Amino acid sequence: MAVGICKGATLVFSAFESNGEMWTGEGPRLASYTVRFDEPFLAEPVVHVSMNMWDMGASQNARADISAEEVTAEGFRIVFRTWGDTKVARVRAEWLAIGPVRHNDDFVDI
Repeated sequence: MAVGICKGATLVFSAFESNGEMWTGEGPRLASYTVRFDEPFLAEPVVHVSMNMWDMGASQNARADISAEEVTAEGFRIVFRTWGDTKVARVRAEWLAIGPVRHNDDFVDI
């Protein structure tokens, strides 16, 4: 078995132009984005998610949580949460998945 690495970046949401709930709302709010790997891993990989761009209102506290949830060999879900009076215009996330993949020397039944 070999170890494979897959990475990417995606805009999780953009709420500013449409006056979406992340930008206009208050209290607990959640946005998510489903990522599908180009090729599945042999088992559930380890996934790391981080924000590489966040655009937030300046007159409130910046409250944010981002995580990988529902991780499978085929993909996972990026989940962004905020709360209170925080105003979030948009968030872009980067992710990295590391897990087992087939090795070129593995025998495969035909």
